[in-house]
Amino acid sequence: MAQLNVILLGPPGAGKGTQAERIRDEFGLPHVSTGDMLREAVAKGTSLGLEAKGYMDAGDLVPDEVVIGIVVERLDEPDCKNGFLLDGFPRSLVQAQELDKALAASGRKIELALAMSVDDEELVQRLTGRRLCRECARPYHTVFKQPAAEDICDECGGELYQRSDDTEETVRNRLRVYRSETEPLIEYYQARGVLARIDGVGHPDEIYKRIADRLIETRDREE
Repeated sequence: MAQLNVILLGPPGAGKGTQAERIRDEFGLPHVSTGDMLREAVAKGTSLGLEAKGYMDAGDLVPDEVVIGIVVERLDEPDCKNGFLLDGFPRSLVQAQELDKALAASGRKIELALAMSVDDEELVQRLTGRRLCRECARPYHTVFKQPAAEDICDECGGELYQRSDDTEETVRNRLRVYRSETEPLIEYYQARGVLARIDGVGHPDEIYKRIADRLIETRDREE
C-alpha cells in the first residue's frame, strides 16, 4: 500500500480540526495534532506544558525545539506506517525542513499539503465567538452554534467559557504570526509540487468534498 502523508495548513479558525476528523475517519489516516498534544501537556502541568502555556496564551508560536522532537517521535509509531495527517505542524520553514529531513531518513516524504484559505475578518468572527463547556468540552459559537440557554451546555448543563487565546486581541496577534511565520510554507510546498489550495469558505460538507477530491487524486497517483 502506498503511503499517504498529508499536511493540513491554514490560519487559526480555518476549520482544520473539523476537516481533519472527517479525513481521519474516511481515509483511515492517524490525525496528528500538535495543538492537542500541547494542550494536553498544559492540562497535565508537565514541564513542556508549563513552558508552552506562556507562548500559547499570548498567541505566539511554541519554540521549534519544544515541538519538533514530539512530532517526529509520534510519526515513528506503528499507526503512522501507512500514512498520517499532520495538523498544526509544521508552522515555520525551519520546522518544514526538519520534518523533510526526518522523513527522508526513514524513506518517507510529504505527498500532499492542503492549504485552507479564509478571509481574516471571518476568522476573527469565528474564533472570538467560540465557547467551550467546562465539563464536557462540547463546542459552541455565539453566532453559528448557540446553546438553548445562554452560557449553559445543552449536553451536560456545564458552564460555557471563552478560551484565553480566543479574545480578539490574541486572535489578531495569532493571525499576524501566522501570516509572517507559517504562510511562507505555501510557497515551500508549492515549489515541491505537493500543494493543493482549498477554499475554506462554505458549508463544511462542501469544503470536505474539495479536500477529499485532492486526497483521492493523490492516493491514486501514488499507487
